[in-house]
Amino acid sequence: MNLATRVRVPAVVFAVLLGGVSGALHLGKLPPAVPALQASLGIDIVEAGFLLSLVQVASMTLGLIVGLAADTIGLRRSMLTGLLVLTLASLLGGAIGAGLVGGAHAVQWLLVLRAIEGIGFLLTVMPGPGLIRALTPAGADKAALGLWGAYMPLGVALALLLGPALIAWGGWADWWWLLSAVSAVAALWVWLAVPADRLRQPVVAGSNVSAGWMPRLRATVGARAPWLIALTFAVYSAQWMAVIGFLPAIYAGAGVPAGWNAVLTALAAAMNIVGNIAGGRWLQRGVAPERLLQWGFLAMALGGVAAFAQIGQGADASSLPPALRYIAVCAFSLGGGMVPATLFLLSVRLAPSPTTVSTTVGLMQQASSLGQFLAPPAVAWLAHRVGGWHWTWTATLVCSLAGMALARRLVRNRPAAEAA
Repeated sequence: MNLATRVRVPAVVFAVLLGGVSGALHLGKLPPAVPALQASLGIDIVEAGFLLSLVQVASMTLGLIVGLAADTIGLRRSMLTGLLVLTLASLLGGAIGAGLVGGAHAVQWLLVLRAIEGIGFLLTVMPGPGLIRALTPAGADKAALGLWGAYMPLGVALALLLGPALIAWGGWADWWWLLSAVSAVAALWVWLAVPADRLRQPVVAGSNVSAGWMPRLRATVGARAPWLIALTFAVYSAQWMAVIGFLPAIYAGAGVPAGWNAVLTALAAAMNIVGNIAGGRWLQRGVAPERLLQWGFLAMALGGVAAFAQIGQGADASSLPPALRYIAVCAFSLGGGMVPATLFLLSVRLAPSPTTVSTTVGLMQQASSLGQFLAPPAVAWLAHRVGGWHWTWTATLVCSLAGMALARRLVRNRPAAEAA
């Protein structure tokens, strides 16, 4: 049947997807390693916090610029450069862990390498949607971009699930070296499978935006659609990271064993992958992007309330049983997965021109990182003020309502942007 032909995703897309997953693995490799880093290098909690946040700071400050650079140097070349940066930075980080380099300045070198990994991550993931658009036949782009939307939860879930066991078996240096090898393999696959930038059909033909970097920057930041997409991505990622990021602490406080804690957190994160893939399939079947955004934010709003809200005060307070609350967290993550799948599609379709897709994605990443940087401390402050996590639902509800309002603005903006 023709539908089956249209939705078939070419194998080369999976090379691009592995590149994105590799970048996300480096993003998620540090949380499982914090206890080992504290034991081997004697880092304190502040230094650990800097190691955790440096990648987000890089994305928060450089996302737009790196996206612009990816559009300038070529999409394939950008992804290969990012993967090589991740490979070398993680290789050197493992050498520090093994005591081969660094010496007394090991912690400072790790901080520098973590910042470099942040730049490598951006160079790797910024060109992803544009590459998929160029490599995917007409009719299969929605399913392919739905797969791409899963790169982050897939990489983070794998890191949370595999990291503790591998670190316990071989130490954090071996964990760094393993992920260096994964990035090297991803770079090799992209190099072999993805056509060189100069060999692909130029996408600038018919564009009313000059190929120069300044006109492309002005076109991106001067258009309404990229900002709406970026803000929508920010309110999604802020609440998702706040909930999933604090699940280990919430379960540890509830007395859940460490092994089960890691599995439950990774499973909740992995549910987001299902939402991404389902969102891509629904887009393929003709469901309107705005409707999927509304469904996704509604699922996050209801899931957040069911997972965290309590009825009553003090000793009389009651909430859903733990099993149902965990199901609500999974529904929150699964339903939310429809949001990035849809926004990556819209970033490709509503970018001011085909030559500004990575720049638009860079703006999305910058807004997303800002949300992920600000939301966890805000939720932690709220939990500290009220003496528990039972008001977390107010933060997720506010973000979801803001996302639904932004989705309605996208509905009004979309026809004009597509016509342009």
